[in-house]
Amino acid sequence: MRPNPIKATVDFEADGIQHGYLKVPYSGDDSAWGAVMIPMTVIKRGEGPTALLTGANHGDEYEGPLALWALSHTLKDSDLSGRVIMVPAMNYPAFQAAKRTSWIDGGNMNRVFPGDPEGNITQIIADYFSRTLLPMADVVVDIHSGGKTLEFVPFAAAHVLDDKAQQARCVAASRAFNAPYTLMLLEPDAPHLYDTAAENQGKVFVSTELGGGGSASAKTARIAKRGITNVLKHAGILSGELETADSLSLDTMNPECFLTSEHSGLVEMCHDLGATVRRGDVMARIYDIERTGGAPVEYQARVDGIFMGRHFPGLIKPGDFLAVVAERSA
Repeated sequence: MRPNPIKATVDFEADGIQHGYLKVPYSGDDSAWGAVMIPMTVIKRGEGPTALLTGANHGDEYEGPLALWALSHTLKDSDLSGRVIMVPAMNYPAFQAAKRTSWIDGGNMNRVFPGDPEGNITQIIADYFSRTLLPMADVVVDIHSGGKTLEFVPFAAAHVLDDKAQQARCVAASRAFNAPYTLMLLEPDAPHLYDTAAENQGKVFVSTELGGGGSASAKTARIAKRGITNVLKHAGILSGELETADSLSLDTMNPECFLTSEHSGLVEMCHDLGATVRRGDVMARIYDIERTGGAPVEYQARVDGIFMGRHFPGLIKPGDFLAVVAERSA
């Protein structure tokens, strides 16, 4: 396979603190011989594990960028035993445009892995992560939230894997993140996720959803900062005790947890996130906005559990994710 054209302006093997870029060749109307410059930080001291930390895999999700830009100027090499690689805005073109997808090629970073060194900008970035950055890493943390179209209770997640020893390591790291909720997550579209690319290489992988609505709250930003630091301590890269709080264990392994809209209209959520609901409870009503006087269509929960995630905008259409109810687990 062709070498990836991205060049890093940092030396991944050098001790110390380096702030630089992933330089992605780009030729467009605004810059004929230009480059997309993706900010990054590498901090290393001696031998030890490597953590690869990313945010803005989707560009309208902000807890990861906030936590990692903060960590990039507070973390000292003297604090480490090993190496930390931080890319606060993984899909930097999407982040610049405050969009889920890239303004350059429309690429959804978390749907193009393992990537392609001869593809579009988004595919080239994905390939660089797959073939250059992931092989360096022992533990990988990718911070997500709901972006502009979804909202979630704050959770850290792991996945069911064929390798049960690897799965146990991922679950332990997700619990160390210590979000208010810890989830075994069924991904609706797993084959081309960053998660899957990392797990296929045997990495310890932690994902999150920490809020939504296209912004970040003080609470969710704090959860991201605490969680990343906890995982670094759990991995032995940082010393010190983990900062812990109560965390409720959930899972969405049952497909009945998920509700998808089959109607267009104005959506009324009938519960707030975090509520305990029972199978048969009305989760949402959708009103026909083309005329008045009609009864709304009601959507009911199909499982008992915790109202974990929801469609965020007020209007909805067929095919939109509507709600997810997570079941309690041990």
